[in-house]
Amino acid sequence: MLSNNSLITKFRELFAATLVLALLSGCQWQDDNLTDLEKIRESGVIRVGTLNNQLSYYIGNDGPTGLDYELAQRFAQKLGVKLEMQPMFTLSGLFPSLERGDIDVVAAGLTISKDRIENYHAAPAYYYASQIVVYKNGQWRPRKPADLALNKGTLSVVKGSSHEKHLIKLKEIYPDLTWESIEETDSDELLRLVAKGELDFTIADSVDVALSQRIHPDVAIAMELTEDEPIAWFVNKSTDDSLYALLIEFFGEIKQSGELAQLEEKYFGHVGSFDYVDTRAFLRAIESKLPRWESLFKKYSNEFDWRLIAALSYQESHWNPQAVSPTGVRGMMMLTLPTAKSVGVKNRLDPEQSIRGGAEYLRKMISRVPDSIESHEKVWFALASYNVGFGHMMDARRLTHKQGGNQDTWTDVKQRLPLLRQRKYYQQSRYGYARGDEALNYVENIRRYYQSIIGYEQAHSHDYDSDDVQVVDGLQTITLPPVPPRQSNVGDSLNNEAAISSAEKTIDDPEPSQ
Repeated sequence: MLSNNSLITKFRELFAATLVLALLSGCQWQDDNLTDLEKIRESGVIRVGTLNNQLSYYIGNDGPTGLDYELAQRFAQKLGVKLEMQPMFTLSGLFPSLERGDIDVVAAGLTISKDRIENYHAAPAYYYASQIVVYKNGQWRPRKPADLALNKGTLSVVKGSSHEKHLIKLKEIYPDLTWESIEETDSDELLRLVAKGELDFTIADSVDVALSQRIHPDVAIAMELTEDEPIAWFVNKSTDDSLYALLIEFFGEIKQSGELAQLEEKYFGHVGSFDYVDTRAFLRAIESKLPRWESLFKKYSNEFDWRLIAALSYQESHWNPQAVSPTGVRGMMMLTLPTAKSVGVKNRLDPEQSIRGGAEYLRKMISRVPDSIESHEKVWFALASYNVGFGHMMDARRLTHKQGGNQDTWTDVKQRLPLLRQRKYYQQSRYGYARGDEALNYVENIRRYYQSIIGYEQAHSHDYDSDDVQVVDGLQTITLPPVPPRQSNVGDSLNNEAAISSAEKTIDDPEPSQ
């Protein structure tokens, strides 16, 4: 028989357990009664699923960037919570993640289609795009949907995309129509394959096609399959719809305030204005513009050949001191505001300050290039960093080494830079997606501008000579004097990963680049 003390002890234990169960069930009851919006605010984080591509989200020169990323930043600020971007490499993972509750919002430039609005809430459209059939310029062109049913080439689209859904509808009209739906790919990759002639046709949104043509001019428009269709974010349907209601309010506000239009100008405004600078135009600029600025290039070039700084400036602004881009870079050297601050430039439109600042920033980039690279080639690696970011340049070197190339020669590394735009390579890299092909074009343009200035001077001055110029890889290059010792010791080989990691730690700092 239990004593009184034992009974009291048992009673206390039973009471404590009952109290704990009551508190737990009360907390669960309280949590179950929170709206979706209250749950997000209580967690302090909104999780946004997106695609890792040039339009929605990628790691740029100054950190994460992209249209959907910037919109998500503003939405998180409105909510008063932190933003957690969850980039995915393919479309197939987005909506399953939303259904599982792994993410709160899908923000990836997706079309509002019938099947999507049956299962999810679509936020207000933030831009419109039509579906475009593309082919390689110079090849057979299908001009109407019936031509696709002739099956004169391979047509591939992303599995689960609105493009695939439209083809399914077309097949009801044209039973002979066939295509391949690929799951582990994206529109950027398919457009690249068309440009290379490895795929005959694909379908992509008009905005994606226009962006792709800046990099792959052989991508040609065959026909427009649809009228403009709305592009939107998506959330789960739920009983309270509080998150959906706030999204409607948010997009209404940024449209009314003009913020949405500004973002569209930033990401779409340059499409169509992109132009290749021909040699004759450059030679005219040497005669008409360069003499005015030559003394400043010479004054601030210091250890550099002044013609390199001049070539860099022409690539950036065409020697226009008042140049301004929609992305906020401006001046002779087209400096971003953070870059200008880092090199002591107070007025980016002042040509002297801009030239001094651009030269100083390039000097900083060169100081970070590993010493295993020959002195005369360091400048090309630095210019690639100047354009695409130091981390992405190091990714290209790692990829070169992995593929058996020489990570210390520009000839080998420049072949891998464009690969950072392809999913199968960037998903294994440390810093992810990058516009490596643009960085390659950027550097090679500067090399050719530099060579043209030298050639122009040689043609107009019989006594011109320079011991610093030598021919490497078919182009004249610069031999730089030794740069000052760096604070951190960058490893001389990619085998020394610890040293490289040490060098890259500074990337996480707000170090700006072009």
